[in-house]
Amino acid sequence: MNNLEQDALFGGVEHAAAKPLGKEARQQRVLITVKAAPNPSAHHGETVCVAGIRLDDYGTKDWVRLYPINFRDLDGEHQFRKYSLVTVACRPAEQDQRRESWKPNIATMKVGEVLASGTRKRRDIVEPLATDTMCGLYNAARADNKARSLGLARPAIVTDFEVEPHPGWTSDEQAKIDAYVNQPELFNDKRKTPLEAPKYRGFYRWKCRETGCKGHRSMNLDWEFVAHQRTLAREGHSPAETIGLLKRRWLEEMCAVDRFTAFYLGNQAKRAHTFSVLGVYWPKLT
Repeated sequence: MNNLEQDALFGGVEHAAAKPLGKEARQQRVLITVKAAPNPSAHHGETVCVAGIRLDDYGTKDWVRLYPINFRDLDGEHQFRKYSLVTVACRPAEQDQRRESWKPNIATMKVGEVLASGTRKRRDIVEPLATDTMCGLYNAARADNKARSLGLARPAIVTDFEVEPHPGWTSDEQAKIDAYVNQPELFNDKRKTPLEAPKYRGFYRWKCRETGCKGHRSMNLDWEFVAHQRTLAREGHSPAETIGLLKRRWLEEMCAVDRFTAFYLGNQAKRAHTFSVLGVYWPKLT
């Protein structure tokens, strides 16, 4: 089934229109669906790509990216989990051409209810959006760098989850981390700790539901993948055991036949046609 057939099946979804011009802040109500692993940043030390589904009073849904956010630097009042409902004032991200990208004012963020896994409330918001294909997003972005940059795609088949050693930060990335950690702040005495590179990278081998798909190899940028490998390291597993346990969870469990598996997909601002897996949606089938 291709993306057009799926749109017909699910009734179609209105996706994000072009961002408005200007710097006016707008209140957004968002169901957080993506927290990507943090990366070094020259201006913020480290940043997390946070994305979700924007809701309005009538239930209309589209995608939104909230960036930049230094999640470890947030106080408890503003920290949020995946599938939290948040409200936050945002303005259009001027340095990012992607239509879904907005710059949040974290001081205005209010964190509300967390929609639990498998609940009808979460499913009714998320699953109607699972109409994309990786091929469709990729081809649209190649034709127009302002095409949609976020999506949710159900794989036709997942053949492997490849785990390989992470190469570590580049010298440029390490310089950004060092500059941030060593930068004094007048009104904040909280100790800054350097961002550690994960031990492993993971890649999904899969085919999307686009007719004629030849297959994809997509890096998994989900923060939960990094957290999972660090938990396994604390438990004392060997490298071989760690790789096996990562594959068991991210392939065998998340992509099992009894799961509604879908990949949250997002591209890069500087490489619009390069999409990665930002997270996995995988409730049990009902």
